[in-house]
Amino acid sequence: MKVKVAVVQAASVIMDGEASTQKAIDLTIEAAEKGAKIVVFPEAFIPAYPRGLSFGTKIGSRSVEGRQDWLRYLENSIPVPGKATDRLGGAAQKAGVYLMIGVIERDQETSGGTLYCTVLFFGPDGTLLGKHRKLKPTAAERIVWGEGDGSTLPVFDTPYGKMGALICWENYMPLARAAMYAKGVQIYIAPTADSRDLWQSTIRHIAAEGRCFVLSCNQYVTKDMYPTDLVCYDELASSPDEMCTGGSAIVGPLGDYIAEPVYGREDIIIADINLQDIALSQFDFDVTGHYSRPDVFQLTVNEEKKENVKWNK
Repeated sequence: MKVKVAVVQAASVIMDGEASTQKAIDLTIEAAEKGAKIVVFPEAFIPAYPRGLSFGTKIGSRSVEGRQDWLRYLENSIPVPGKATDRLGGAAQKAGVYLMIGVIERDQETSGGTLYCTVLFFGPDGTLLGKHRKLKPTAAERIVWGEGDGSTLPVFDTPYGKMGALICWENYMPLARAAMYAKGVQIYIAPTADSRDLWQSTIRHIAAEGRCFVLSCNQYVTKDMYPTDLVCYDELASSPDEMCTGGSAIVGPLGDYIAEPVYGREDIIIADINLQDIALSQFDFDVTGHYSRPDVFQLTVNEEKKENVKWNK
């Protein structure tokens, strides 16, 4: 089975959920016009990965000004499902593609005051197939995002192979990767905010370890893309003009690049992948097959939804 895939290296319309959604729709249609049947967007594309911002936080204190920027971030994040997901599903249907996109999800299940870094999966009929919430936000990300749980670790069986996702530094969690491999992931989506050279080593290792295709997608962001009316805009004063240089790439199941990393611009990276290459790569290594030792190693994954405490009235 051969399929054309697209990795969209583009910036959010920062802090603008509606405009970021429209940009994603436009780029999805453009990728489909180039022949893509699978389209991937970066981490936190709607409404932004808030690189360089602290939201006025220090250990032991939060500023009034930072709370205002936080409110703006919250209000531009999206409920799932909701109007934005309806629009994205409509774009996937119009384009006839599987669409995976990183969003900041506003909790609808409890207070509405918690955000999650989430990947959404849409089918070519426009259906919202499911989502993955980031299990462990990294460092200062924990100020603005909650933690996902094992109930959102899906791998979807599609005509083009089994697709699943881990976000950014979740991919450094060996047991999280093992859970994906155990579910038979073949097209491994890795949206990220990491543009370092080291990240390239990570995605190539995952492809070789999992004997899967890795579609790694990052934003290209410059400081002049930030709205200057952020209350704490001065926090960006020491940031470089290029806030995130990109590095999106597509890697084959032997760890070799199919599409080498792109830096310094927005781009739609297109490549053809062939699932037969997975079978060829498994000749000498199959991480959950003939190269596994289940008599020695066992993995338990709790996929139950974490329930909040319910108070008696």
